[in-house]
Amino acid sequence: MVRYTVLALVTVNIAFNVIGQLCLKYGMNKIGNFQISLSGLFPIFVKAFLSPYILLGLSCYVTGFLIWLVVLAKAEVSYAYPLISLGYVLTAALGWWLLGESVTWVRLTGIIITCVGVFIISQS
Repeated sequence: MVRYTVLALVTVNIAFNVIGQLCLKYGMNKIGNFQISLSGLFPIFVKAFLSPYILLGLSCYVTGFLIWLVVLAKAEVSYAYPLISLGYVLTAALGWWLLGESVTWVRLTGIIITCVGVFIISQS
């Protein structure tokens, strides 16, 4: 029973992290292109902090972090941590689908290898 609860919590954690990452990326896309310079970073951080998408992304990360604490209390980190790599897969897929990002064959191969590895770990 605990194993299925942990898997459910990891899944929810992954969802919050993926949504958070996509919100952060979308929010930064809305801010637009800017030069990276020491003097220019503060205004960009202020814009980012005031962006609803950035704030939603941060809220998702905080929620995922709190769920992760529960997971760590109930599962071995060597079991649970590799499972969250599915977030990389979902983020890449949704980045391609929703944000129009490029997913090359090399990236796709890495995603497939990650999925195989997560499947093997989940069987232990």
